[in-house]
Amino acid sequence: MGVLRIIVTIVMIIISVIMTIIILMQEGKSQGLGALAGTSNNDTYWGRNKGRTMEGFLVKFTTGLCVAFFVLAILLNMHLF
Repeated sequence: MGVLRIIVTIVMIIISVIMTIIILMQEGKSQGLGALAGTSNNDTYWGRNKGRTMEGFLVKFTTGLCVAFFVLAILLNMHLF
């Protein structure tokens, strides 16, 4: 069972590195002066279709990686293997 634990640990390290790179690739969420004026980003074409862009994909991919990371962390902590 030690081999399976080593494999899961290596997968967790790989997920951590990929997650770090993906997070660094994303744009900041600050809206600048638009937040002070109360303008909404959802009223523009870009705001409505953000889920279909590369930025939307990166957000979804980051969420999936985070879920996988936490599941692996819990499994490794439970000492099942």
